[in-house]
Amino acid sequence: MRKIDKKTFDRLLGQVEKPARYIGTEYNSRKTEKPGEPVSFAFAFPDIYEIGMSYMGLEILYDILNEDKDVCCERVFAPATDMEELMRENHMPLFTLESKSHVKDFDILGFTLQYEMSYTNVLNMLDMAGIPLYSKDRGEDDPIVIAGGPCAFNPEPLADFIDVFVIGDGEYIDLELCREYKANRGKGRVEFLRRICKMKGIYVPGFYEVTYKDDGTIDERKKTFEGAPDIIERVMIDDLDAVRFPTSPIVPYIKTVHDRAVVEIFRGCTRGCRFCQAGMIYRPVRERSRERIEELAEIQLDNTGYDELGLLSLSTSDHSEFEKLATELTEKCAARNVSLSLPSLRLDNVSFKVLSGIQKYKKSGLTFAPEAGTQRLRDVINKQVSEQDLTDAANTAMELGWRRVKLYFMIGLPTETVEDLEGIGELGKKLVCDKGRRFSVTVSVSNFVPKPFTPFQWHPQDREEDFRRKHDILSSLLKVKGVEFNYHESYISILEGLFARGDRRVGEGLKLAWERGCKFDGWSESFKDDVWRNALSDASVDPEFYCFRDRGYEEILPWDFINSGIKRDYLISENEKARIGSTTKDCRLGCNDCGINSFTECRMLK
Repeated sequence: MRKIDKKTFDRLLGQVEKPARYIGTEYNSRKTEKPGEPVSFAFAFPDIYEIGMSYMGLEILYDILNEDKDVCCERVFAPATDMEELMRENHMPLFTLESKSHVKDFDILGFTLQYEMSYTNVLNMLDMAGIPLYSKDRGEDDPIVIAGGPCAFNPEPLADFIDVFVIGDGEYIDLELCREYKANRGKGRVEFLRRICKMKGIYVPGFYEVTYKDDGTIDERKKTFEGAPDIIERVMIDDLDAVRFPTSPIVPYIKTVHDRAVVEIFRGCTRGCRFCQAGMIYRPVRERSRERIEELAEIQLDNTGYDELGLLSLSTSDHSEFEKLATELTEKCAARNVSLSLPSLRLDNVSFKVLSGIQKYKKSGLTFAPEAGTQRLRDVINKQVSEQDLTDAANTAMELGWRRVKLYFMIGLPTETVEDLEGIGELGKKLVCDKGRRFSVTVSVSNFVPKPFTPFQWHPQDREEDFRRKHDILSSLLKVKGVEFNYHESYISILEGLFARGDRRVGEGLKLAWERGCKFDGWSESFKDDVWRNALSDASVDPEFYCFRDRGYEEILPWDFINSGIKRDYLISENEKARIGSTTKDCRLGCNDCGINSFTECRMLK
């Protein structure tokens, strides 16, 4: 493999902010030299180092791939703007951290897609690597470009740019892809793609063509390779205890977004919130055993020296042995002078019993996520938390000594009214000064974006002017001493919705926006509002069609060829229940017949 010029690289490092983003060699990073001809895999995170190194999936796949004797995995992140400018000026291509090798020379380049607004960074990294943007233009000397992650559950906006999508859990499928590549080395990329497209969880968009009706909706998907499957089934890890988990994660030289040791305690969620894509596509719940979690935590702390341990899941206190697990970890962490972070807790007595032990040595703010301002709307979205739950939790927190609380809400949810917005204001005011005691309250509001494989995937999204009007209403309602109000930029949410539910045609708008300078679009200081509007217009991509119309159940959706394990009829049923404000019980209390039991065994029923 070709290496970048060391003298030039050293000179550039002296001119950029945070040069440690690019040097590699961190504690626990891997040396990638192996005998024979190992498959070279560049794991790409399409954002800066500090964000990418906080993503647990990177650590998991980096560990699994490098543990195999026939695979070498190296990391690559999106260079920050200052570094990119210097690299382009000096004709330095995109390189990996471990060996400083040209990304273009790797066998496989794998992107993780965590957020739709990172898509321009994907194109930018391909360009910086010297890899043709379009799959059809790549030759035998170019890497196989793959992508996975939650956004891959609607792969179509990137279908022209990505060779292979991995749908579902990537732990073993990425390793299988590498083994298939080694077994078929020298037989050509088309032959490799034809072989792997039959594997579960693998989607090769180049083997399909899509036609459209006069009204713009999808007419038909046709196969261009007969051996390609009609339906792509999500790949899934059934037993988390059996799957490898990193015990010596990389320790960055600089502070990252989540600067701590992390253990994933379970995957999936049983709550059934109708807006939540993760709660649907990661079903069923698969727990790590309490003993295994504690073992992994202690080994990680031994091997990293971190002073904080975090537990990763969608709803931490839903682990079946949460109280015992948290109590034992609290004691072990206290003995090490390590703090324990427990995000995503239920608002119940068990959680506060655990928190009261933690707060003896770490007093942080509390975070609650009511999501909606009234019980009516919480019933619509199946968020089974009452206002009494919130006020009781606040009172308990106050008695235990907490004085800061964050509240997370969404606006633009289906059936939302002004009364629901007023409910957010009232709740913020009530918590900031309750029973003569004062909280410092931060109210953060995100804009609802309908996502694939949720009951709300057919719903229209609020328009930009609707979001702005609601922000103004809330700003007025929350002008209260002790309350801080934050909200997301409206047009970014429109673009997120466009790429979340778009088809292949939106890719041209994406490419045009990138060509005109758009990147790091999730960062408000980098977002180019007018450039995006003009690019979409010039590419004839109309957000009106993709974002703001009500989609019928009979319409073919761009992602309908993917089997996530959740029945379409179940999603329709949940959407209809939302219309009348009817709730659905937690899956742990009895099966709701979502379809996952016909896909894999659900073990969480009581």
